Amino acid sequence: MRPQTPPSAFHRRLFGAALLWLLGGMLLLTTLVPPHTALLGWTPGFWLAGAPLIVLLGLKPALLRAWLTPRRRAPRHAAWH
Repeated sequence: MRPQTPPSAFHRRLFGAALLWLLGGMLLLTTLVPPHTALLGWTPGFWLAGAPLIVLLGLKPALLRAWLTPRRRAPRHAAWH
């Protein structure tokens, strides 16, 4: 197994840009831009959501596993124990 190297500053900036692109695209898709139009088809949906997701998963492949893994809730304990 290869040793893990810390991500470079460029890698972190690229990840941040892709994350902002995805968040901005989600905002546009939920408010102003329909994901599918008669003229453009699915192009707006792809460039606002699909493309940044592909970039994010290319930079951090473990994100997909983290997103698909069900979350476990911590058991609640009584406060008087």
